[in-house]
Amino acid sequence: MTGKQAYQDTYQGEPAVWLKFGRYEAVLLPEVGANLIAFRDVERGFALLHEPTQDEMESFKARPFIHGIPVLYPPNRFEDGKFPWNGRTLEFPVNEPATGNHLHGFVHSETWTVEDFGATATESYVVASLRVNEQSEVYKYLPFRFTLRLRYAISDLGLEQQFTVINEGDEALPCLFAFHTAINAPFVPGNSAKDYRLKLTIGERWHLNERMLPTGEFQPLTANEQLMKGEGVYPFFESLDNHYTVAPQNGRNRMELTDTKAGLTLVYDAGTSYKQWMIWNNGATEGFFCPEPQVSLVNAPNTKLPADEIGLFSLAPGEIWQERARIYVK
Repeated sequence: MTGKQAYQDTYQGEPAVWLKFGRYEAVLLPEVGANLIAFRDVERGFALLHEPTQDEMESFKARPFIHGIPVLYPPNRFEDGKFPWNGRTLEFPVNEPATGNHLHGFVHSETWTVEDFGATATESYVVASLRVNEQSEVYKYLPFRFTLRLRYAISDLGLEQQFTVINEGDEALPCLFAFHTAINAPFVPGNSAKDYRLKLTIGERWHLNERMLPTGEFQPLTANEQLMKGEGVYPFFESLDNHYTVAPQNGRNRMELTDTKAGLTLVYDAGTSYKQWMIWNNGATEGFFCPEPQVSLVNAPNTKLPADEIGLFSLAPGEIWQERARIYVK
């Protein structure tokens, strides 16, 4: 047993907050977007999230999208870097030349403030926040005043994420968020990804054009996608960079990854505020994949689809939005 601890140290040379509780440990990197870079079952030797090696740290910090749990705001792609909002159009840098789009927003690499950390009889936890105002780099592109707050806790029940958004400005704030969560497959040492089956609470698959932007139409699910929605499918059955609506099952929006050999299932219960899923599996390369819970449709402000159907949410001045997620093994 590792005891119950929360302390500041380093991870691969990067300032970090470490959490330990019973069989679990987790690591948060406040200076790299408050990315929860590691969640491990140390008793069984499971690394549940895709972590960077020492050699990958510089490339990870330059593009922190395929390790840990990066925060995307605003999430995914925006056509020509344009973000129409309340009668004006915000201009984002086009940072994906292949598509001519802006990709993944502005908070994943910012330095967040560690507000609190500690250990109690029931959990070890850390709270980090990012306050955006006129003095912030983020404000150049998102000229709103707001605070993002992440609370991670580990306990006998696994990892809990609590995400809070507070509109501290005097106009409506776009509330479009996602997490580019990177899950190891396999997560049991020595086992094969071929033994793994993925389930995801998807509804319909959006048709994406050659720029990876939704056309507003749906495509029929393939037989393998029907398995992903139902009894489960090998996560690397083909190259995936797909966008789906959420269809909660049994009241929950979740991913389940089962190691059929070990008889264990990793559950990622993302919360029903997220109306869309992205899934990306690195060109069908075994090792890890990213099930990404996303509040809104890709490119949502540039579409003419009904706002409530595509998760195009806003927060009025003084309003607060919050959602919880949990990762655990059963």
